[in-house]
Amino acid sequence: MHFYETEIMEQAYEEVIDFIAAGTTPHGLAAFSPSDTVKERVSTLLSLHKNGTISAEERSELEHYLQLEHLMRLAKARAARHLVA
Repeated sequence: MHFYETEIMEQAYEEVIDFIAAGTTPHGLAAFSPSDTVKERVSTLLSLHKNGTISAEERSELEHYLQLEHLMRLAKARAARHLVA
């Protein structure tokens, strides 16, 4: 993985960590969205995967993003229960 890609992946983790550390509400959690930089990188990786041209390092990077997305989806689903309660 190149420095730039590593830097974006670290940025994605930092965004989630900072969001959690700052504290939030169910509404705030529902509104969370990654930065445009992270979204663009994930889009690029998904395109490479779809085209069958993704490298092993890029696949590993994509897995990290997908794990973060899964974590946030679970948290948002849990927050949604609090919004309707």
